[in-house]
Amino acid sequence: MKVRKAVIPAAGLATRFLPVTKAQAKEMLPIVDKPTIQFIVEEARASGIEDILIVEGKQKRSIEDHFDSAPELEIKLKEEHKDELLALVQSITKIGVNMFFVRQPYPNGLGAAVSLAKSFIANEPFIVMLGDDLMSDHIPLTKQLIDAYEETHASTIAVMQVPHSEVSKYGVIDPIKETRKDLYSVKRFVEKPSIDKAPSDLAIIGRYLLTPEIFDYLDKTKPGKNGEIQLTDAIDSLNQTQRVFAHVFRGERHDVGNKLGFLETNIEYGLKHPEIKNGLKKYILALSKKLK
Repeated sequence: MKVRKAVIPAAGLATRFLPVTKAQAKEMLPIVDKPTIQFIVEEARASGIEDILIVEGKQKRSIEDHFDSAPELEIKLKEEHKDELLALVQSITKIGVNMFFVRQPYPNGLGAAVSLAKSFIANEPFIVMLGDDLMSDHIPLTKQLIDAYEETHASTIAVMQVPHSEVSKYGVIDPIKETRKDLYSVKRFVEKPSIDKAPSDLAIIGRYLLTPEIFDYLDKTKPGKNGEIQLTDAIDSLNQTQRVFAHVFRGERHDVGNKLGFLETNIEYGLKHPEIKNGLKKYILALSKKLK
């Protein structure tokens, strides 16, 4: 069955970015001039996804507004003959995928957020895409997972090697063997293990391709760390009855879920942005001399 649906959880409280996220959706914080969630939606579209469900929380209405039309703005840009800006604004509305939204009343875990997509997904395989991870590669990571699924017809989780000192920040896999290049069978999935008990340095990153049976296990999953329903726990249970693979991503990952990573990503993307790259480069070089 074709993978054509994606779920983007966006209901978290984003406490690491307070105070700006007190009244502003973290997913709308910009990388130069584009909100982070737009990068995720564009990756989905480039991977062949047709329908996207965004699971949002309170004060996240700006996400819906961003992907909606803005008639007053469009009329103003048209009257002022700002054709390039008009085309840019209209391209967001005409992004090429069907957008749906559902409200998560309580931010009680990634697993709980994904479970709200049960009716939307029905009986189809689907992608979960987390907004904290921006991936760079000539083939989008979502498309890589879809390609693996077309071969195995099994749930496939994106993983990446991380420094051993950081494994406690992630869900980590216990790999059994490499079935083919970059694809592992998995013995178990462990949510945020202590450094001394981590089964590997292969950490789960923000892309999951899941079969619909995951919802049965989400219904049975009890709150884990921090009293939240962990998606990793449900995946580990699913793996006991049907194989779940891990696909190793070897491209470039930008973690925009923390302040330093967010700033670093802005700088890296800014150095590629046609409008500001030259000025930003000069500024960084001048600043570096002051920092010596």
